[in-house]
Amino acid sequence: MADAANAVSDPSITAVGSAFQGGRRREEKKKPTRKRRPPVASLTDVTIRRKGEEAIIDFRDANIATTHFRVGPSLRRLSDQQVLDRFNKILEAERRAAARRHTAIEIPVGHPQLRYYAVAEQWVPRGGVVRCVVDDSGPDGELVVHVDDQALSLAEFGRLLCTYAGWGMRIAFVPEDSLGLAPRIVVCEPEDS
Repeated sequence: MADAANAVSDPSITAVGSAFQGGRRREEKKKPTRKRRPPVASLTDVTIRRKGEEAIIDFRDANIATTHFRVGPSLRRLSDQQVLDRFNKILEAERRAAARRHTAIEIPVGHPQLRYYAVAEQWVPRGGVVRCVVDDSGPDGELVVHVDDQALSLAEFGRLLCTYAGWGMRIAFVPEDSLGLAPRIVVCEPEDS
């Protein structure tokens, strides 16, 4: 019995055992690599597909992320060059904004944090900080995100987050009654219980 207990606690045996399943070597899953942010491009660098009111911009360089660019109803009247010009204009504005030291704007408590952007048919943040409460009150216990008086499904909240596609995000969980206060943040390894 002591030998069996020692064999189980031997890390080399555990590692070998976990690499094999059913007598066959298990293939290690490769982590997907994060593609690069789209750069300002020319029509020779991309192909543009259309799906409803969305332009899908595929870069010929496979290491650059495909972008789903929500244009709205005007998409059907625009040429590929006009779509790309609009997209490039946004990229240039983002580049200029990133060159400055970033200050996240937080809308004061009691003022609307979101606005409805009718052209894209979605909610967008008015600032760079969104205070919200999450719960599982959706159909079949699905996640609902409450921002002010607006209840957003996970899909709707995801579209809101896409407003900042390519940016980083920090999430700080706080008690609901402390949403208006910036939490004290301590960088450390938590004690596992």
